[in-house]
Amino acid sequence: MSPNAANPMRPVVQISLDLTDIREALATAEIARRAGVDWLEAGTPLILAEGLHGVRALRERFPGVPIVADLKTMDGGYLEAEMMAKAGATHVVVMARAHEETIKCVVKAGRDHGVKVMGDNLGCPDMVAGAKWIEDLGCDFVIHHIGYDERRGLAAAGRRMPSPLDQLREVVRAVKVPVQAVGGLTLEQAVRTPEYGAPLVVIGAPLAVDADSFRPADGNLEGTLRLICKRVHACGEVAVG
Repeated sequence: MSPNAANPMRPVVQISLDLTDIREALATAEIARRAGVDWLEAGTPLILAEGLHGVRALRERFPGVPIVADLKTMDGGYLEAEMMAKAGATHVVVMARAHEETIKCVVKAGRDHGVKVMGDNLGCPDMVAGAKWIEDLGCDFVIHHIGYDERRGLAAAGRRMPSPLDQLREVVRAVKVPVQAVGGLTLEQAVRTPEYGAPLVVIGAPLAVDADSFRPADGNLEGTLRLICKRVHACGEVAVG
């Protein structure tokens, strides 16, 4: 993919620490960093279990490493973003289906405290319009997200699970900010998202975290992550916008 001279971005590998124990999260993060992972995500389960303490622990252990706090903010936007920024997060997440004022508050907090804002279009009736909406309100990144419960519920009903790849190209074309695709991707699908124009590759359940137990996945995690990082980083710069 030829880079855009104005907005080229080197692909980034982010691990989602969707764990409920800070010791397991730190151990998994250590493995991920050794393997070449660029960003660490304090996943929603970790934030629910450990709160600000979990983000602070990650920051203390990994100074200088970008940390995404997956708050899924729906209200109280300024305070939540401010608290996570002060705990050491570099990125916070707000939902596209939050009120417009909440999104604006998170964006303002991001500007005031030097953190980037990721807008998540999970649950939007029109996923492309949802992505454009959060960009228009000032979010720095778009998370194109098919939810855990949605995927599992449809599968249990014998219906096809939707994939972020279904509309990923449309979302990328609709916005000028970097896009991240999340939700039930296989390893092969995840490493190919830069080919769709989405430079932020997220590795989470079930690749790094068991989707049922929210514990570290079995197997050679470091080897798998090393392979992922090698492939993603070899993609070259991705055109953004």
